[in-house]
Amino acid sequence: MVVLHEKLYTVSREILYATCIGYGLWTIDHGLLTKLIFLLVDFFIFAFPKIEFVALIKSISGIRGTIGGRPGEGLSPLDVVKFTAAYGTWLTNQYPDNKKVVIGRDGRISGEMVKNLVVSTLNGLGLDVIDLGLSTTPTVEIAVKMEKAAGGIIITASHNPKEWNALKLLNSDGEFISGADGNALLDIAEREDFTFADVNKLGTYHQDDSYLQKHIDLVVNYPLVDVAAIRERDFKVVVDAVNSTGAIFIPALLKALGVNQVEVLFGEVNGRFSHNPEPLPENLSALSNEVNRSNADLGIAVDPDVDRLCFVCEDGSMFGEEYTLVAVADYILGKRKGNTVSNLSSTQALKDITLKNGGEYYPSAVGEVNVVKKMKEVNAVIGGEGNGGIIVPDLHYGRDALIGIGLFLSHMAHSKKNIKNLRNSYPDYFISKNKIELDKGVNVKDIFEKIQGKYKNQPTNTEDGLKIEFEKDWVHLRTSNTEPIIRIYAESQFETTADNIARRIMQDIKEFMH
Repeated sequence: MVVLHEKLYTVSREILYATCIGYGLWTIDHGLLTKLIFLLVDFFIFAFPKIEFVALIKSISGIRGTIGGRPGEGLSPLDVVKFTAAYGTWLTNQYPDNKKVVIGRDGRISGEMVKNLVVSTLNGLGLDVIDLGLSTTPTVEIAVKMEKAAGGIIITASHNPKEWNALKLLNSDGEFISGADGNALLDIAEREDFTFADVNKLGTYHQDDSYLQKHIDLVVNYPLVDVAAIRERDFKVVVDAVNSTGAIFIPALLKALGVNQVEVLFGEVNGRFSHNPEPLPENLSALSNEVNRSNADLGIAVDPDVDRLCFVCEDGSMFGEEYTLVAVADYILGKRKGNTVSNLSSTQALKDITLKNGGEYYPSAVGEVNVVKKMKEVNAVIGGEGNGGIIVPDLHYGRDALIGIGLFLSHMAHSKKNIKNLRNSYPDYFISKNKIELDKGVNVKDIFEKIQGKYKNQPTNTEDGLKIEFEKDWVHLRTSNTEPIIRIYAESQFETTADNIARRIMQDIKEFMH
């Protein structure tokens, strides 16, 4: 058996780069290159079906991995039990008088199996489980607070393919656990420092299917969601539910919002994702084509756990996941003056919109927990991430596609614009996303310091890696928590400029590595 990880994509990329450079194709289109990479990997998978992709990633935010393999390699049942036990033990240490834990899962093939392991482990620790069943990440977050639980677990690998699953871990506020808490939990797991309850003190199990409606009610009754205006527009909507719980939650929400013309693509909740589940343009061709064919007003796409949200325009073009937050923020800031937050790798357009509306924009380190922390510090009225993550603080501090849909449709209804015209009302920026694989033993801190020195006349931010600003352009360098790589994101009003900035910084990194 050959065990491979995400490096196959990196290897494929390097092969193609070398080939292109060898033939003098210095300016090959990055989109085309990405498609070639996926074709090459698909060829490997098809040509060598016995190759198994096995990975287990332990981080401060939880555990994720591919189902199968040996313990410690893939996400095996033993790994699920071990890390659930560590989390349950951490909860008991934090909240000794609160034994309540909320869980929910997306529609993955392995979801039921993993859920059963999680429930039995928590019960074995003497903890009481409230199971929301097929649910969404934001719904579980809301339920933790409403139930006044000690914490919660969402069984989902978010945008990862069907082979993956994960445990997303929440604190008693229904928010992702902090870095310090995550490290404490990993230490418990490493030492296997947990004690199970005796037979008279086992926990209980209770199913609760009421939170679909509770979540929808919160959205419909949110002060800035205008159901009457949405109903009056009589939108026709196509939804890409990617064979997960969006197929349950999004149509129900749209109906409650007064949207009666709804078509759902990939609506069977079976976890056998009909396409790569990350809501990126290259994965949404079916949605784009159907919106165009059916003369719909817009298309909606979510990821399997429904915390990311993006839209398709009436002509089948992409609204742009970076602009989901921009549009929702524009609507909210038009009703409430205040500050905004997004992570350092998100588009400059949010800052532009915030300043135009009289607010202040603040960047945060990458990661939802960091965005939430910064939002609390600056009392932001809206925040999120450029991957289509909307965080509305007076609803709850978590990315939530449902409230995002309610606010976006309200914005369209109030603006009297179609979605294409709405997108054209915002400044155009282009982000070039790249990465460099690190040689073993490379001192990344030293590389960043040398690059910062080279660009010492430019404004910089070192809160999360290194961000350098060039008038309206910027580049952000940061290491990955899960791979030996440096990510390089560059943004400009011109696509070629963004690509050129990224290439220039990548060349600097290569020079300083040697």
